[in-house]
Amino acid sequence: MSCCESMSDTVQSLSEVRAVVISYRPDLATLLALVRALRDQIGFTYIIDNGSDAHDLALLRQNMDCERVELVELGRNTGVATAQNRGIAKAVAAGAQFVLLFDQDSLPESDMVSRLLACVVRQRSIGVKVAAVGPHYTDERQDNPPPFIRVRNGRLLRHRCDSSSDIVEVDYLVSSGCLIPVEALKAVGPMREELFIDYIDIEWGLRATDAGWRCFGCCGARMMHRLGDEPIRRFGQEFPARSPLRHYYMMRNAVWLYIHSSLRLDWKLADGLRFPLRFGFYALFATPRSTHLRMMLRGIWHGLRGRLGPYPD
Repeated sequence: MSCCESMSDTVQSLSEVRAVVISYRPDLATLLALVRALRDQIGFTYIIDNGSDAHDLALLRQNMDCERVELVELGRNTGVATAQNRGIAKAVAAGAQFVLLFDQDSLPESDMVSRLLACVVRQRSIGVKVAAVGPHYTDERQDNPPPFIRVRNGRLLRHRCDSSSDIVEVDYLVSSGCLIPVEALKAVGPMREELFIDYIDIEWGLRATDAGWRCFGCCGARMMHRLGDEPIRRFGQEFPARSPLRHYYMMRNAVWLYIHSSLRLDWKLADGLRFPLRFGFYALFATPRSTHLRMMLRGIWHGLRGRLGPYPD
């Protein structure tokens, strides 16, 4: 069965899917474009807001279709994982069979959800326990769509899509656009909230694969997604740029996972070998340089000490 064929009885309807969109001081036009795109593909969307200001929230309420969208205001920045878990809990309580996670700056193509569901059906038909499936996304600010990632024998293997019918087995997926069966969420457990932001999707994907579930990239499912801030251009390439605070979380959570988690050793080796390169690149080229360097070093120190949660202001 190809990804373009009709779905079997395993997935009865797109109404079995509920989306969870995490927002934080969003660009309203971008977020509403995402909500409209989802309205044409699935039954219901939850916007879990992580502490946007009153003006943004008022505009958002005015522009929502309240029959198809629920805005959940958390009142403060609780972190991505906590917001995801809040939305997942609401979707499960409402009877959803699949949860579709989104960041606020993504835009799926019109058939993305149906193609993801078809990929689930195809894998289930051969007896695979599907943890998650994700689309092939493109960041219009970069030249090449990022590849799907798999780790084998301590090496990161990058898989690019040769055909829209390809389904690529991976170890983890970018959370935005990720379709997760509720049965997998119940078996693997929730997102790890103490990570707050960064490495959350990687940790959950690796935890799922360690438990015998499998993740897949679906090449025929497509999405636009902005990864990070305006890219840093060096050596003829574009590299994702982030704020100093995001670099704190990135370094902290990576170090914590290397030392304190029970994730697979081959992933720790593969990611750990790239860690000095990431640190060195952003220490040299991210601006303001001294602020990024200070925050990354603080993140490493907190990761070594096992200090997680929100940044200690």
